[in-house]
Amino acid sequence: MSDPTLDDSVPEPIPPGQRFFDNIPLLLGLGLLVMFVLYTGWGMWEVLTLPQATLP
Repeated sequence: MSDPTLDDSVPEPIPPGQRFFDNIPLLLGLGLLVMFVLYTGWGMWEVLTLPQATLP
């Protein structure tokens, strides 16, 4: 009698979440992109919302 766990069937597909988190270059790129966009946007918001300075 054969063991059902050793069956030569089709392997289970890898879940999309695991494929996403296993892709290190993609995670690095997304991390850099998010930081760049957030900090650049934050800086632009600060510069554009500064009150007008009174000059002597």
